[in-house]
Amino acid sequence: MQAHLDEFTRRRAGVRIEVRVKALEGPGGLLDALSSASAAAPLVLPDLIALPRHMLETATLKGLLHPYDGLTAILEQPDWYEYARQLGRIQSSTYGLPFAGDARVLVYRTDTLPEPPKDWTAVLELPGPLIFPAASPRALFTLAQYQSAGGAVQDEQGRPSLDVDALEQVLSFYRQAQERGGMPFWLTQYETDEQAWEAYRTNQSNLVETTVSHYLNAAEPASQLSFVFTQAGEPFSLATGWVWALAAGRSNHLEDAAALAEYLVNPEFLAHWSEAAGFLPTRSSALAAWDEVELALILEQVALSSRLEPSTDVMLEIGPALQSATLQILKEQADPRTAAQAAVDSLGPP
Repeated sequence: MQAHLDEFTRRRAGVRIEVRVKALEGPGGLLDALSSASAAAPLVLPDLIALPRHMLETATLKGLLHPYDGLTAILEQPDWYEYARQLGRIQSSTYGLPFAGDARVLVYRTDTLPEPPKDWTAVLELPGPLIFPAASPRALFTLAQYQSAGGAVQDEQGRPSLDVDALEQVLSFYRQAQERGGMPFWLTQYETDEQAWEAYRTNQSNLVETTVSHYLNAAEPASQLSFVFTQAGEPFSLATGWVWALAAGRSNHLEDAAALAEYLVNPEFLAHWSEAAGFLPTRSSALAAWDEVELALILEQVALSSRLEPSTDVMLEIGPALQSATLQILKEQADPRTAAQAAVDSLGPP
């Protein structure tokens, strides 16, 4: 990264780059620093800032960012994965150039599982449990199963919603898996990907649902990744990631900042950087240049079948509803129809 930045300054006369590293959350973190500087000291604002998707949404709503509209058309190039193209857009404008992706995947031990399950039927026939963070308030595993089964997360007016029939199908599958030992009660103690991964690492299962970045950075021996199974066996995943965004308030630097952002999403650079950093590339041309060809072929399937996670305001509503429904089934506190209806009802009247 530093070498790439140095090369940019050599190519662009009169430009000097100062890199500031901030914490992700909390006082002095990315969003806090951006908000504080915008109000009190706009001259110290960064021209270009790396933001995860949920912070991009918040910063845009607060008016802290400048859109790329009219400054670059790079997202119109054909090699961007669709999830990545959406990653940088808020409503109809581009507010970020995507440089790092992450998606939900399965990781399995190749010495005990010849191949990963591709559909619900195969999961029910597994010899051991599937680990996933069943108590996660974001419930991304359940959400992926629900959406891949045709369930919508917003109604015609854009309000958070759930379809009781689609959710009942997912919960009925969970109940069958729970009865066969594939989704045991103890999954309800896992709230995070870190907890689920630790359970996999300590051999409590040979199969875990996690993220691409967890797999790429863990170097777990004799493990392989695959796309997440679905009811019909069609690849489907939920993805998120990071973008380069333009801070509002420094209009005299916008062209240089946009040019730097373009430079930082160059496919050749992204190929080397994403493989070294352990992220899912945002462009197919970058993934095609990875040294690990076999891994790149699998990640290509994941990237092509990935859909951007719902927005934060939607997730704040449906996440806890799906979490509660999942826990009720795994704890045998309700039947699938009752749990699905309770989840729908918890979102309130339309």
